[in-house]
Amino acid sequence: MSDLTTPAARPANPRFSSGPCTKIPGFSLDMLSDAPLGRSHRAAVGKAKLKEAIDLTREVLGVPADYRIGIVPASDTGAVEMALWSLLGARPVEMLAWESFGEGWVTDVVKQLKLDATVKKAPYGEIVDFATVDFDRDVVFTWNGTTSGVRVPNGDAIPATRAGLTICDATSAAFAMDLPFDKLDVVTFSWQKVLGGEGAHGVLILSPRAVERLESYAPAWPLPKIFRMTKGGKLIEGIFTGETINTPSMLCVEDYLVALKWAQGLGGLRALVARADANAKAVRDFIAQKDWIADLAVDPATASTTSVCLKFTDARIADGAAFAKAVAKRLEKQGVALDAGAYRDAPAGLRLWCGSTVETADVTALMPWIEWAFETEIAAQTVAA
Repeated sequence: MSDLTTPAARPANPRFSSGPCTKIPGFSLDMLSDAPLGRSHRAAVGKAKLKEAIDLTREVLGVPADYRIGIVPASDTGAVEMALWSLLGARPVEMLAWESFGEGWVTDVVKQLKLDATVKKAPYGEIVDFATVDFDRDVVFTWNGTTSGVRVPNGDAIPATRAGLTICDATSAAFAMDLPFDKLDVVTFSWQKVLGGEGAHGVLILSPRAVERLESYAPAWPLPKIFRMTKGGKLIEGIFTGETINTPSMLCVEDYLVALKWAQGLGGLRALVARADANAKAVRDFIAQKDWIADLAVDPATASTTSVCLKFTDARIADGAAFAKAVAKRLEKQGVALDAGAYRDAPAGLRLWCGSTVETADVTALMPWIEWAFETEIAAQTVAA
């Protein structure tokens, strides 16, 4: 592309944001017409919608029948905080971090809960070696690093006979990756990620072992009402049947139901995983042919299939951060990739959401535009110099 020719094809949908993510294909507001707006979430219609959302979540994700699923406030952050504040403190804790959100959980546990946790970190593009983790402790980690483009490849390193709980932030993994629920005691996510739902609601999934901890252990610190999942030493079962702690948006719940039914129609989890895999492969097939851009993920086995993070490697780039921002700005100005810049705390580069609501044809169409933006910015930098 030495002549800087503008690519002919354009993505039909330029939304590559890593959250809120693009809506399901063909989405329109008319799909939400059955939302019980202006009705109480505690009325029969509201409870039925919330229970349906829980039941479909279980069906699509393949959550075991004896695991509880609850819709909770404050997106994935709220779900994780509920777990940390309610469950930790009974056993020693091990915190694993390899990106900004994992770092945030470390801060909360060490500086807010003031627990003497063992902290293991890996740089952006890598994950902690799970063979070094002591699963007799409570272990907290993200499954997929939304800001670092790496993921846990599988649950093989997590022992079935562990004494501690595994608390997994799976917000950019759920519905796009296989989650081994038998190895996970707490799983959290927000439906605004892989299913492209609206923000502000989180989902909290608890294993029987996590429920046993809740009913047998009371933290030393006070719990805000919004975090409380037990009363009189017993689990508040209503939370896990649709009786939410506070008022949810029934419009957002309807939007989630639409996305879940879309997923069902595709063929469920297997189809969702295949879509994300194909999208990530389209990116990686492209960069494999280029010597000026590379995957932030060091090991292909741990490379994310949803939040694909890329770095520019050309020696002519004088200021990596400024260059990457300029490329992302060019892509946005052309209307071919919106919100494609790296996360603010991550290494400079691009971050392309390749989750299950993205069409592979759009990813493929974007690739020549990335090359165009790169070459255009290199030329502009050369002129400026």
